[in-house]
Amino acid sequence: MMTADNHTVFYPVTYILTGIPGTEESHVWISIPFSLMYVVTLLGNSLLLFIILTERSLHEPMYLFVSMLAVADLVLSTTTVPKMLVVFWFRSGEISFAACLTQMFFIHVSFMAESSILLAMAFDRYVAICNPLRYTIILTKSMVGKVGLAVVTRSFCIIFPITFLVKQMKFCRTNLLPHTYCEHLAIVRLACDDITVHVWYGIAMAILVIGLDAVLIALSYGLILRAVFLLPSKDARLKALRTCGSHLCVILMFYIPAFFSSFAHRFGHNIPGYILNLLANLYVLIPPMLNPVLYGVTTKEILKRVINIFYRCGRRSFLLS
Repeated sequence: MMTADNHTVFYPVTYILTGIPGTEESHVWISIPFSLMYVVTLLGNSLLLFIILTERSLHEPMYLFVSMLAVADLVLSTTTVPKMLVVFWFRSGEISFAACLTQMFFIHVSFMAESSILLAMAFDRYVAICNPLRYTIILTKSMVGKVGLAVVTRSFCIIFPITFLVKQMKFCRTNLLPHTYCEHLAIVRLACDDITVHVWYGIAMAILVIGLDAVLIALSYGLILRAVFLLPSKDARLKALRTCGSHLCVILMFYIPAFFSSFAHRFGHNIPGYILNLLANLYVLIPPMLNPVLYGVTTKEILKRVINIFYRCGRRSFLLS
C-alpha cells in the first residue's frame, strides 16, 4: 500500500525514501560529494584492512582494533550510501518494510559497535602507556577476540529490542519517509501508536550507552595524558602524544556529530528538517571516510606500508609501459 489516511491502520509493504526534504532540486549536486566520500571510505578502509591482515608485524591489539573499526565503518557506510545515491540520482526511493528494518538494524548496530571499539582502543592505549610491562599479559590475541565478540553481542542486544518493537507497530499515516535512509525515529513517527517508549529508549541509549562510553574514554585519556606528561624523555612524550592524537581525532569526529544529531532530532523542533537530515547523513559519511585517512597518515607503521604498496604498484606500471 502506497498511502493511507490518518484513520486507517495499515502495515506498509514499502516505504518511499524522499531524500533530503527541501533540497530536491539539488539532489544531484549533493550526491557528488556524498559519492566521493563513499569511494574514499571503501578504498581507505579496504586498504587499511588489507595492510593489517597481510602484515604479520601489525597483528597487535591496537591494529586489530583499528581493523575492527574499519569493518564497522564499511558496514555503516555500505548499509546507507548506495541506497542514498539511488534516491539522489534516480529518485527511486522505494524500499520494502523488511529491507527498511534490516537497514535500520545494521545502521544502529554498526554505530553501537564503533562506540564500543573506540572504548576498547582507549583501554588499549591506557594499558600501553600507563602499564606497559603488563600490556602483553593483559591484551593477548585471545582477549582481543573476546572483546570483538563482546562488541558484536552488546550491539545486537541493545538494538534488537528496538527493531522488534518497530516491527510490532501499527501505521496509519503516509509511507513517505522524509529521509535518505531508514532511521529509527523517522520510521516510528509514521506510526499511529504511542512512540513514547521509542523516544525514551533512544534517549537512554544516547546517555547510558554512548554517553557512558564517551565518559569512560575521556577518563582513560585523562589518565593517559597525566602519565604522558610524567614521562622523563621528550621523545617518549611526543611519540605517545602522536599515537593518542589520531585516536582523539577519531573519537571527536564520531561523538560530536552523533550527539548533536541525536539530541537535535529529539529536541530541536525549531531546526529546519533539511539541516537535521544533513546532520544525520554527515555522521554516517564523515567518520568512516576520515578514520582510515587519519590512521594512515598519523601511524608510522601503517603509512610506511601504504607508501610501499603505492611504490610497488607505480613501479610495476612503469615497467609494463
